[in-house]
Amino acid sequence: MLPHEVPARASDLSGLPPVFIEVGAAEVFRDEAVEFAGRIWATGGQAELHVWAGGHHGFAGTPGARVSRAARAGAA
Repeated sequence: MLPHEVPARASDLSGLPPVFIEVGAAEVFRDEAVEFAGRIWATGGQAELHVWAGGHHGFAGTPGARVSRAARAGAA
């Protein structure tokens, strides 16, 4: 995969535009998302990270769930 296809796997994250990262606490990719944000911050970049308690993979696709509503409100 090329770095622009999966930015988290790029060796150099400097120069990225501001990044919004949202992940559920029960998401299988949670640790990877948190690490990605940390790597951006380490280069002096800007990342907004939200880890939603109770969120699972694809939680935003469950519109009636409390965590989904909170995530939508937080992104606004």
